[in-house]
Amino acid sequence: MSTSQARDGQSRFAELGLSARLVAQGALTWYFAKRGDLVARLLHAPWRDNPYPVYRQLRERGPLVRSKLGTLVATTHQLCDEILRDRRFGVRTSDGSYGDPTAAAVELQLSLLELDPPEHSRLRKLAAPAFRPRRLETYRERIEQIADELLDGVRGEFDLIRDFAGPLPIRVICELLGLPPLDAERLAHHGRVLAGSLDGIRSARHLRQMRESFAELDGIFDRLIEQRRADPGNDVVSDLVAALDEDKITGTELVQLCDLLLVAGFETTVNLIGNGALALLRNPDQWAQLRADPDLAPAVVEETLRWDPPVQMTMRIAHEPVELAGRRLAVDTPVLALLASAGRDPAVHPDPERFDINRPDRADHLAFSSGIHYCLGAPLARMEAEVAFRALATRLPHLHRAGAATRRPTSIIHGLEALPVTGRTLSPT
Repeated sequence: MSTSQARDGQSRFAELGLSARLVAQGALTWYFAKRGDLVARLLHAPWRDNPYPVYRQLRERGPLVRSKLGTLVATTHQLCDEILRDRRFGVRTSDGSYGDPTAAAVELQLSLLELDPPEHSRLRKLAAPAFRPRRLETYRERIEQIADELLDGVRGEFDLIRDFAGPLPIRVICELLGLPPLDAERLAHHGRVLAGSLDGIRSARHLRQMRESFAELDGIFDRLIEQRRADPGNDVVSDLVAALDEDKITGTELVQLCDLLLVAGFETTVNLIGNGALALLRNPDQWAQLRADPDLAPAVVEETLRWDPPVQMTMRIAHEPVELAGRRLAVDTPVLALLASAGRDPAVHPDPERFDINRPDRADHLAFSSGIHYCLGAPLARMEAEVAFRALATRLPHLHRAGAATRRPTSIIHGLEALPVTGRTLSPT
C-alpha cells in the first residue's frame, strides 16, 4: 500500500468516526426536542424555522436556563449584554482551544470570530479603519447604483433572495475587497458554505465542502494579496497588505481576515434584507408606511435587527469562576447568549412580538453582539440594507409575495433561501 493510499484510508476512517459522533449528537438533540427540551428544539425543524415562541418560553423560565443537553442559555437582554461585555468570558476555552471538537476538526479560520485578546485586539485594530462610517459613506452612491442595476434586471415574478438580496452584498464586498465581479457567484457559494459552519459540522460531506471552500478562498486571496503588493489599489486588501509589509500581521492572518470579511460582509446583509422584506410584506401597514416615506428605511433596518436578526445566538466561555444570575459557573463553562430572544424581551421592548418601524426603542438590540466582539461590519450592513429597503419602496411599490418563503436549515444564521415575489419595477428617479 502506498503512502497516499494509507493517508486516504486514515482520512476515510477519521470521517467515519466524525460521522458517527454527529449522528449520535443529532439523535440525542432530536430525542430531547421531542421530549420538550426547549434548547434542543432550537436546533431542529419545525421549531428552528420560527424559534420565537421557544425563546418566549425560555424567558418565562428565567434569565439563565439549563437544557437537558447540559447547555446554559441566557435569555434576556440584560443578561446577554452582561455576558458579551464581561472580559471574564471569551470565545475559546481558558487554554485557547476550541470548546467544540467539531470546530477543531475543520480548523476554523474565521479570524476575529475565533480569537480572544490580545490577538483579537491586534487584528481588529488593523481592520477597523476600513469600516469607519465616514469611509463607508463614500461607497453609498456605488451601492445605490448596484441596487438599481439589479432591480433593472427583474421582471414580473422573481426570487427576491436570488435576484436582489443576495447579489447586492456580494457585489459590494467584492468591490470593497478589490475582487473581480466575475468571481461573485462562486464567492457567494463559499460564503454560504462557511456561514453554515457556524451551526457546526453536519456531516463528513459538509466537512469536505468547508475544507474545499477554505482552500479555494485561500488561493483567491493569496493571489489578490500578491497583486496588491505589486499594484496597490483603493480597497481594504491594499490597506491590509501595507500592514503585512510592516510585520503587523502575518500572511496567514491576513488571508483568514479576508475570509471573515467576505463571509460576514455577505451573510449578515443578505439575511437582514431578506428577513426585513418578508416582515414588511407580512405587515402591510408597515410596508405602506415605507412606501409613503422611503426615509423610514433606516428604521426598517433597526426594527428588523431587533425583531428577526440574521444572527440568532452566540457562545461565550467562562475563563474564570463567574457568578451569573445566581449560579456559580466553573472555568470553561459555555453559555449560549440568545441574541434574538434579547430583541423580544418585554422588559426592554413593550409589545415585543409586533413588527413596528416607529418603535422608539428599536435600536436597543444585540443583533451585532456587544463588547469587544461587536460586529466590525455593522455600519456597512446597515448602509446596504437601508439602500435596499429604500430601493424596494421607490422602485417596486406594488411588491407582494408570490409564494411561500423558504427558510435556511440553520439555527445560528437565520435567513431565507427563497422569497418569491412579484411587482412592476419603476424606473429610477
